[in-house]
Amino acid sequence: MQMRLTRKLIFALLISSGLVSVAPVSADSATGLSSPEQANYLHELKRLYSTQDERKALLAHVNKLLETYALRAGYQVGQAERSDLLYSVALGAQGEFLLREETRGENRSDIAVRNQRIEVFGVDPYIRYDCPTSGISCSLNNPVTGGTMLTIVRDNNGAAELAKALSFLVRNLQKG
Repeated sequence: MQMRLTRKLIFALLISSGLVSVAPVSADSATGLSSPEQANYLHELKRLYSTQDERKALLAHVNKLLETYALRAGYQVGQAERSDLLYSVALGAQGEFLLREETRGENRSDIAVRNQRIEVFGVDPYIRYDCPTSGISCSLNNPVTGGTMLTIVRDNNGAAELAKALSFLVRNLQKG
């Protein structure tokens, strides 16, 4: 948020000094998922994951981010029952993705698996997240119910990147 505010202040300064002209802004560019940004983002993901398929690149990126920002037992210092909380995303039927949640106890012998089927047709594609300053985790919200869809380690940048990648995946799945 601080970075966004800084950009707005710099832009306002450039406008007031006459160095930048103001053009009409579409609603899409204000939300952060504009067409040029989307095209560049998807191009970079396809290059990064060596594929020409946007959906495969998005899926690989989401799963890599879920692995990177997993809430591990090692981060849960001082809690009575520490456990690893791991997620992965797979494609389901048309217009849905499957979210797999795996909870592993600290001694690695206790494993619980929960699967969610998330349908994306008719929902807002923008995934929202919350990273409270008092906790050790961030939560990303389910686009259908608005409740917590998944929990990752508290990292604002990681949560923002994961929310962005999931938002692009939802938009891609909504295309059919």
